[in-house]
Amino acid sequence: MEVSEQLPKPLPGFEHVNRYWDRQQKVPAAKILPGEFYVSSQGEMISTVLGSCISACIRDTKIGVGGMNHFMLPESADGKGSWEQNSVSGASSRYGNWAMEFLINAILKLGGRKENMEVKLFGGGQVLANMTDIGKRNIEFALSYLDQEHLHVIAKNVGGPYPRKVLYFPDTGAVKMRKLKSHHNDTIERRERAYINTIVSKPAGGDIELF
Repeated sequence: MEVSEQLPKPLPGFEHVNRYWDRQQKVPAAKILPGEFYVSSQGEMISTVLGSCISACIRDTKIGVGGMNHFMLPESADGKGSWEQNSVSGASSRYGNWAMEFLINAILKLGGRKENMEVKLFGGGQVLANMTDIGKRNIEFALSYLDQEHLHVIAKNVGGPYPRKVLYFPDTGAVKMRKLKSHHNDTIERRERAYINTIVSKPAGGDIELF
């Protein structure tokens, strides 16, 4: 690996997240899965693929620190969980109410301020056949939560019948988003159904660049 391709040390608590050098974008990157989130202050890119899941991309515009989450369901049935108990990789982060709180709290702990935060929102596609529209519920939850927290959504691309690939650059707020073709849907649908089954069995700048 060349010097230019060396990965910066992750922030404490994020060592478990899959990180790599993205040769296409020529940046260090972190790939998050459902139930994960990642925060960076070092010019990294964060990537994920969304079906009915939602990702909120949140950053403090003054200090250039931000991150992305990825959640499948709006809220846990019992509403329980805590930052101390679940932190970065705990079970609660698969639910929207905790995934949002974890991400915001992590940015605040790094010196961010809520009045300086901007939000970009993605996902919530209707990709699971013969099921309640989880994507729509996720969208409604996310918008309601952000409104209650007085956080400004400056850009969003949500809903529709397709999955999305999202690349987020927290230091600048730039986003690259691609709608995936239908032949990818089967794979994403299988992954999301398997993830839902896991949850059930174990409860716990405004422009978007298309690429």
